[in-house]
Amino acid sequence: MAKATEKKSPQAPAKKAAAPRSKAKATPSLSIDKVSEQVIEKLQALNAEPQLQADIAWCLGSYRYDKNPVGLIQNCTIALSVLKTVKAKNAKAVPAKLITDLEKALKQA
Repeated sequence: MAKATEKKSPQAPAKKAAAPRSKAKATPSLSIDKVSEQVIEKLQALNAEPQLQADIAWCLGSYRYDKNPVGLIQNCTIALSVLKTVKAKNAKAVPAKLITDLEKALKQA
């Protein structure tokens, strides 16, 4: 004797409810140390303010050691004004994204 096969219902199996997605940030959190590395690279490429480059590099090492951003913030504020003056002289020398990233990082710090 053959077993009777069960008929499957024409309905599709129930789908799992979609997990709520976390909202992605519009811009990732800018850390002061990553932005200051970019500032040092740009200042070196422009051959501008060698003393400021050295100060930022020293403060960056200090910040990585003790997580105290005071000196790094002061020097990055000076670098921001330097980059803005260089951009005023030559608009293509400094990308606007670098300036806005630096401003955002200084506000977050």
